[in-house]
Amino acid sequence: MKFGKEFVSQMVQEWQEAYMDYNFLKTVLKDILRFKQIRNASTPMASTSRGPLKRRVSLYRAFSGLTSRCRSSPKTNEDEVILVNAAQQEGSEGNYQTMFLMSSDVGGEYELVFFRRLDDEFNKVINFYKMKVEEVMEEAKELSKQMDALIALRIKVENPVVEFDGADAKNLATNEVSSPSSLVRKTGRSHMDVIQEVEMSSEGRLEDEKREDKVEKAGDRRNSNGKKVEIRGFRPASLEILDHVKINVTPETPVSTLKGILMMSSNSDLSFSKRELRKAEEQMTKAFIEFNRKLLLLKSYCFLNLLAFSKIMKKYDKITSRNASKTYMEMVDKSYLGNSDEISRLMERVEITFIKHFANGNRRKGMKILRPTARRERHRITFSLGFFSGWSLALVTAIGVLVHARGILKSESEGRSRYMENIFPLYSLFGFIVLHMLMYSANIYFWRCYRVNYQFIFGVKQGTGLGYREVFLLSTCLALLALTGVISNLDMEMDPRTKNFGSLTELVPLGLLIVVLLTMFCPFNVVYRSSRFFLIRSVFRCLCAPLYKVTLPDFFLADQLTSQVQGFRSLEFYICYYVWGDFKKRSNKCLESNVYQSFYFIVALIPYWTRFVQSLRRLLEEKDVMHGLNGLKFFSIIIAVAMRTSYDLKTGMTWKIIAAVSSGVATIAATYWDIVIDWGLLRRSSKNPWLRDKLLVQNKSVYFAAMVLNVLLRLAWMQSVLGFREASFLHRKALVAIVACLEILRRGIWNFFRLENEHLNNVGKYRAFKSVPLPFYYDNDEGKDI
Repeated sequence: MKFGKEFVSQMVQEWQEAYMDYNFLKTVLKDILRFKQIRNASTPMASTSRGPLKRRVSLYRAFSGLTSRCRSSPKTNEDEVILVNAAQQEGSEGNYQTMFLMSSDVGGEYELVFFRRLDDEFNKVINFYKMKVEEVMEEAKELSKQMDALIALRIKVENPVVEFDGADAKNLATNEVSSPSSLVRKTGRSHMDVIQEVEMSSEGRLEDEKREDKVEKAGDRRNSNGKKVEIRGFRPASLEILDHVKINVTPETPVSTLKGILMMSSNSDLSFSKRELRKAEEQMTKAFIEFNRKLLLLKSYCFLNLLAFSKIMKKYDKITSRNASKTYMEMVDKSYLGNSDEISRLMERVEITFIKHFANGNRRKGMKILRPTARRERHRITFSLGFFSGWSLALVTAIGVLVHARGILKSESEGRSRYMENIFPLYSLFGFIVLHMLMYSANIYFWRCYRVNYQFIFGVKQGTGLGYREVFLLSTCLALLALTGVISNLDMEMDPRTKNFGSLTELVPLGLLIVVLLTMFCPFNVVYRSSRFFLIRSVFRCLCAPLYKVTLPDFFLADQLTSQVQGFRSLEFYICYYVWGDFKKRSNKCLESNVYQSFYFIVALIPYWTRFVQSLRRLLEEKDVMHGLNGLKFFSIIIAVAMRTSYDLKTGMTWKIIAAVSSGVATIAATYWDIVIDWGLLRRSSKNPWLRDKLLVQNKSVYFAAMVLNVLLRLAWMQSVLGFREASFLHRKALVAIVACLEILRRGIWNFFRLENEHLNNVGKYRAFKSVPLPFYYDNDEGKDI
């Protein structure tokens, strides 16, 4: 792989504007090369005595002698191509400027443009790097204060007999130590383990810590003999810190939200309980993991840019036959970008602190938590994917042959109506789920192709996110099970002796649903447990809206649920059919039940109601009018769905007019919001007319096609209002299922462009990290995040 592609692939996508513009500098060098080629072509070449062999004109330059230039001799003015210095500016850091000494040469103006742009890129990179280093240093100071409070809390919780005034804290030095882990907690070595005030340049501290580590190890060995240990030289953390600290470990629950609404006092004072300590340790663990990730990305940013400057200067030397890279790279190495080691030393300090305080000194365990590895793509997944996909396609073919052979779709078939009214809705649920999973798998594939950081946007724990292969595999497994069940229920005639269908085969859909639910809620670490539980938590937060703080995964999932209204109605039909219906004879009276009709309304409105209250919660918290308008959009959809459902149950011209008007208003509002707000398109003054300034897909026609498809598929849900209810070749239930599938397809298209827009917003704000709440905050100071 060429360096340019490797450079782009290794970028932190949210910082891509802050990296060196390697491709543009290559374009400038190509202009220089093109000029030289044109110039050399117009210059006569000298012929050798042999005739056809040509020599370059550069070989006819005056010979400068064999002894005039040596490697050890200093460079003369003739050798110098550039001079680089830092120009001091008022109120700011010095910007590096390169003076090109050969601008009078033919084509020198092209090289002058190259060095000016090179300086701009270098100054951009170094200023961004300085800014980010300053940010992490401030965060390191805050983490140091948090660790002081955490160690003091550990001492107080695990040694309740210690006086709180802090004067007797030094008595811990003579306590018995029963294990290395208790030694770490009971001694409270704040100056040894806590990140110091980020003054990492002092080598003396590192030497002191190494010395103290030896003392600790020696103490552990003596303790293994069962004797009392007197540890000298440790300075326990001052318990007076706890007098000035409030705790912020109350989990966000519906109860805590209701207390906040009712203005009930919530005591944030420390109660010195083990529960508080455990919660504080969990929050600090998350803070350290995210902080270490920032340091890793900053180190990668520094390394990649140093490598890019080296590569581009070597290309310059090769094209121009000059020797400027050595001078320029000497300046780069001496600059803050190449000479600063704060990040490396801070990373070492973070690792030491985390391993000692959160992994009981076990480095392997600590590094596994601190730097989780990405999920490896296994060959067995690819094999299984192909295996289940092949079987699914074979079953689809078999079902098609059976349907055609038995004439199931013919209107004169006796069992057609009974099958479509009772069995088809049961299996359509799995069809909706499989189609949604296939669309999501395609979304992940294209997000990865266009480098959309979807795992960061969704807040997925590093190393646990599913790829498109895994999602595709799960969808094919479910499709195989569902299709197998469909074949078992293709009998259209009842047993003439019992006047019933087979009980066992009629229970296959219910058994399949139970298997899916048991797999979903299985507590064992099988079938991607972390991803399943992440989905369950998100669904629960959606159902409890607005009692939880709304995050992007919450409202993104709620948007997906709005496209599964028919799926929820199929779940409702499962309960009615198998509890109150006669499944042995494939008959039910669900539509005659007032309870069923009431829930037919409710299950259709729940997803839209969830998005409505989520928008209200965000409006109250963020004070953004756009969330209020979004809430009005969903309120109009709620009215439209209610009117359409009423029209489905109670046909009449009045209901039809009301349903048509409300559906039209909701469709216009939702379509406008999709394209303009969620996708960020239709910007008249953008660089790309009627699109947006930044696009990930180079082919602009894709965006226009997506907008047209979104409008057409939005109109599909009005089929019941417009009178398209049933055709001679298509049953009403099948038409409803097709419309539901079209909505799922529309949602899949919407997903890609919605996350693309979110990703570009993160890129514009250089937002590459999650904010992690810290457990403690000091007096006269608000709780902080990192």
